[in-house]
Amino acid sequence: MNRNDSCRDREISETDRSRRAFLASVATAMGAVSLAPGIFLMSVGHEVAAADEGVRRASASVRWGLLIDATRCRADCDACVLACHQENGLPLPQSSADVRWIRKVTLRDPKSGAERSFPAMCMHCAHPPCVDVCPTGASFKRADGIVLVNRHTCIGCRYCVMACPYKARNFVHAPVTTQKPEVPRGMGCAEGCTLCVHRVDQGKEPACVAACPTGALLFGDLNDPHSAIAQRVRELNARPLRSDLKLDPGVRFFGV
Repeated sequence: MNRNDSCRDREISETDRSRRAFLASVATAMGAVSLAPGIFLMSVGHEVAAADEGVRRASASVRWGLLIDATRCRADCDACVLACHQENGLPLPQSSADVRWIRKVTLRDPKSGAERSFPAMCMHCAHPPCVDVCPTGASFKRADGIVLVNRHTCIGCRYCVMACPYKARNFVHAPVTTQKPEVPRGMGCAEGCTLCVHRVDQGKEPACVAACPTGALLFGDLNDPHSAIAQRVRELNARPLRSDLKLDPGVRFFGV
């Protein structure tokens, strides 16, 4: 190796060290970058940035769920639907074809004629078929059981819409003009109930639960045997819809 080669190698080595030092400083400054609700790009060897303090992290030790007591749900009440639309920046529904992350369903017993009304939404299954069929991984389940869609990787194939047995997925056909920063939406993407994940991560309950005037909706940790929802599920022997599908939904029902 001649003198010029040796100098050039030292220059490359210095440049490489400078580049690494710069990247390390950027990683330190960033701390954690949010890619989607509950998904973070973490800098190696550093804690979450101070700006994220107080945000509850998704953990496999928790299973967020809903208990819907249809015996307390009034047929003429749509407070949960309105709260969902206002919280998530969805336009108020004008027809049955409009986007609804939560909808009121009425069941009628053909023998007795008795009717029962209750809200229905994404069931946040432990084994979600929408996730299984998604070719890009845009449909995903967080560690705490909340099922979401990453609009940045959704290609609009609508496989998840077809795969959901609860008809809980929507597709955005038109430009979005009312979206909120904490609830990203976009034309050409699939979407559905997020359990108000932005509220849950702040230690709050979903908007539909907070708005229910009769206490028909109860939110909490299904994994905690001492939580109010787990105790109530046991007391009422609440069950998911279509338990024969063996999807283990996080939304349980009583009186349906």
